[in-house]
Amino acid sequence: MIHLREIALSAPSPGQPESERYPFAVPAVAALRETPLVFDAPVTFLVGENGSGKSAILEGLACAVGSTAIAGEDPRRDPTLAAARALGDRLRLTWGARSRRGFFLRAEDFFGFAKYISALRAGLEQDLAALDAEDGPDTYGRRLARGTFQREIGLLRQTDATLNQTSHGESFLELIQRRFSPRGLYLLDEPEAPLSPVRVLALLTLLAQMTGEGESQFVIATHSPLLMAFPGATIYSLDGGAARRVAWGDLEHVTLTRDFLNDPEAFLHRLGDRR
Repeated sequence: MIHLREIALSAPSPGQPESERYPFAVPAVAALRETPLVFDAPVTFLVGENGSGKSAILEGLACAVGSTAIAGEDPRRDPTLAAARALGDRLRLTWGARSRRGFFLRAEDFFGFAKYISALRAGLEQDLAALDAEDGPDTYGRRLARGTFQREIGLLRQTDATLNQTSHGESFLELIQRRFSPRGLYLLDEPEAPLSPVRVLALLTLLAQMTGEGESQFVIATHSPLLMAFPGATIYSLDGGAARRVAWGDLEHVTLTRDFLNDPEAFLHRLGDRR
């Protein structure tokens, strides 16, 4: 299902940042003024070299739609997303069916998420121990507070076990699956980072389930040729400025990987010549 149909960049209003500043100076971002980004498939990939604007657009979109972050800080308060919030204020969204479900996930945030959950659980366990150590009768209010602590700690223990007793790839996939709600808009920034090739294939299966019966939509920034092979996906290359549609087989990511696998010695020989 297509929830978000299009995004475009509006002209700055009085008091808003001028277009010469980051992220508005990034060619792919600036191009949204004249060439809106159209979403006509349940899965859209944004590809390009580092610095091409993939993350800038995805982060700005997360702020514009009010996405929830399931790892890292809330996009509305995250200090690393100040520029993204400025971009989000300038993005004009066209909806097919407005969805307030879904989430925003940067792979880089996930690596610190496990520590955050462990620290949160430990803090609540300390608070519960302090409550039990207090003098006085076991009143109804005290029992109610204890029950609340125990429920929250139980949930955090389950999440903690998932994150810390399995590999990064397994816990990353399980986190996505557990937080999935049907008919949502999901924004993922380089989700392949913690995944092995086999886990990337598992993510493709999840995408098929979520976009099929789950009626959800994904916008994904990625470098992974495996992930970009999702059937029916729209692929936009941001290299060179305005986003342009590219067929999977014509992507540099694909052709370079194919050429390397066909003749790795030729590539390694060139590296040797440069020493």
